[in-house]
Amino acid sequence: MTTDNPELKSAMGVDIEAITALADKAGSKIEMLVRNDRSHGVPEQIPVFVNREDGRVDTVADLFERYRFAPARKSGTAKVTTLESFIDLGTRHATPASAIFADTDWQKPSLTMVVDYHENDTGGTADNGKHRIRYDFPLSDEWKAWVGIDGKPMEQTVFAEFIEDHIAELSTPDDGEEEDFRHKFGFRVAYPTEMHTLSRGLQVFAETRVKNAVTLQTGEGQIAFEEEHKDANGNKIDVPGMFILSVSPFFMGEPVRIPVRLRYRLQAGSIKWIIKLYRPDVYITKQVMRDMEKAASETGTPSFQGQPEMSA
Repeated sequence: MTTDNPELKSAMGVDIEAITALADKAGSKIEMLVRNDRSHGVPEQIPVFVNREDGRVDTVADLFERYRFAPARKSGTAKVTTLESFIDLGTRHATPASAIFADTDWQKPSLTMVVDYHENDTGGTADNGKHRIRYDFPLSDEWKAWVGIDGKPMEQTVFAEFIEDHIAELSTPDDGEEEDFRHKFGFRVAYPTEMHTLSRGLQVFAETRVKNAVTLQTGEGQIAFEEEHKDANGNKIDVPGMFILSVSPFFMGEPVRIPVRLRYRLQAGSIKWIIKLYRPDVYITKQVMRDMEKAASETGTPSFQGQPEMSA
């Protein structure tokens, strides 16, 4: 028996024709079993050992598997720590059938390229989906610091130290931002220099007035207390209600402009500052989408929001 298939002729020095010749002497043969349908994912023909003595047909695949020196297919998940590495590795492995999936959960976003994804053509060939590249958007130390103080009251000293350490991450509002937030919230947006001044200390004096309102018809009365905050010179305090943060949420990622609410509370003569990130989910999700589009464009791979249907 002969075969023209070079892969079947030899594997690590084992020659099928030599095995066949030995089997012929014993009255048995290695034959090629040919399939007669169009089943996907299986070879068109396979070698089998036909035992002439008892009529059994046995596989000879195990003989080759014992000498395998490379995997049958690519599999496993490579985990990268930067978007650039995701793009570079994706470019190296991508095929016309590869696809990128984005998990846009702003608290734990990720990008996953399924290298061996199903073919794109209608009725195209299915694939294993076991070879992947994953980028889990590692959070930057700067972003962790801002999230760590989000919504927590801070004494003047703590507030001052934090602003001093992170002053480089504050940004000047552009005309559009300043006008938009003034229109939405009715307060102005602080410049980095103003935030630095506020962090150095602010004296606040509370002036309380009592108003007594009486309804003459019924004799009902109402007492109202009004409190007004003034500075050391007696002027009404004008504290900006927001500032702009420009920071990369992800390690070695692109910076994102995020509005931050600024509030203060006067308690027993001392000031406590409260910083509150404004809609971080919206701004982080937009950045994840931009990174997904960048990865798709530079790797020449289609992208989708969600998860692939097959497990890793």
